[in-house]
Amino acid sequence: MFDVNVRGTFLSSQAAIPYLRESAKAGRNPHILTLSPPLSMSPKWFKNHVAYTMSKYGMSMCVLGMSEEFKREGIAVNALWPRTAIDTAALQMIPGVDTDFCRKPEILADTAYIILNREAKTTTGNFFVDDEVLASEGITDLEKYSVKPGTTDFLLDFFLD
Repeated sequence: MFDVNVRGTFLSSQAAIPYLRESAKAGRNPHILTLSPPLSMSPKWFKNHVAYTMSKYGMSMCVLGMSEEFKREGIAVNALWPRTAIDTAALQMIPGVDTDFCRKPEILADTAYIILNREAKTTTGNFFVDDEVLASEGITDLEKYSVKPGTTDFLLDFFLD
């Protein structure tokens, strides 16, 4: 879990930095966007899955550090996290989870598109939550992202207090 989440985030970002620097010098809009949560030291996020929480927070710490390290170069480093559970293959492996109370992955794709089109020089070091980003763009009807149309009581994701 640590190799994929923390080490993978760090090493893949480091491998991309030379290309992102070239992009910034060419006047483009270079970004790194990680799927990691805002940092919360609430014990409830650690008690039942400490290794998972530590690995996700390690990714978030990469966002904090790299955003500060590369902002002078105009490279944005941000995180995105869902408010609700997302219907993915990983979630379907957990016994007892009713995906009817989840949202579709498209909510994250649409949110990432918005973030990646924001100005890299001024949009860095953020921990974005999907519905908040969409709302900031005037998108408040999220029905199209519901796995089961009409659902109002979604399964919340981890790490958001």
